[in-house]
Amino acid sequence: MKNSPKKPIRVLVVDNHEIFRIGLREGLSSTSEVTVVGEASNGNEALSKARHLLPDIILMNIGMPVMNGIQTSLEIKKSNLTSKIIILTHKTEGDTVFSAIKSGAMGYLLKDISLTELTQNICKVQRGEPAFTPSIALEALSLIASPGEHKHTEPHPLTPREVEILQLVAEGKGNKSIADELTVSEATVSTHMNNILTKLHLSNRVQATLYALRKGLSSLS
Repeated sequence: MKNSPKKPIRVLVVDNHEIFRIGLREGLSSTSEVTVVGEASNGNEALSKARHLLPDIILMNIGMPVMNGIQTSLEIKKSNLTSKIIILTHKTEGDTVFSAIKSGAMGYLLKDISLTELTQNICKVQRGEPAFTPSIALEALSLIASPGEHKHTEPHPLTPREVEILQLVAEGKGNKSIADELTVSEATVSTHMNNILTKLHLSNRVQATLYALRKGLSSLS
């Protein structure tokens, strides 16, 4: 019996510029990995369609009227939707990127990205891995990663093994790479990762990376 074909990743495109939405829809729909299931022009519409369509990924612009991308991301998080959010924008300010990360976004990419790179990053986020344009990710992380007097001032609740896994996550490694390095199963890494997020009251690997940097458990070097 042949394996059933892999289902394409279901994407909701959110941008206040119709021309950009059309181009993105046509570009992504030409790939086998992705299918665009809907579009929205503002945050309110995005939230409504996300609840109705339950997309895997929401590609969202930050600078929208009514409710911007970061506010929308927060509302989606409050709604307990499983959709993963990628911010697709031209804004590169570190504080904006940091705010997007705190809101629950799993990716932050610039609009000049190629279709091939965008598709690869959508697949990456769907696997649960963060996807950030390197230069602006470093700028955002540096806002909270510089040496400071508050590191280690509060004990963390993690076990030594969880700290080890968190450090590898902060290096940008996925579950498979971590499992290979620690000689354990991916399921074991996944269980540890879920425990880490639960104990630290975090939403995703991006926020876990920020925690590791802030606590001095990892560094940008």
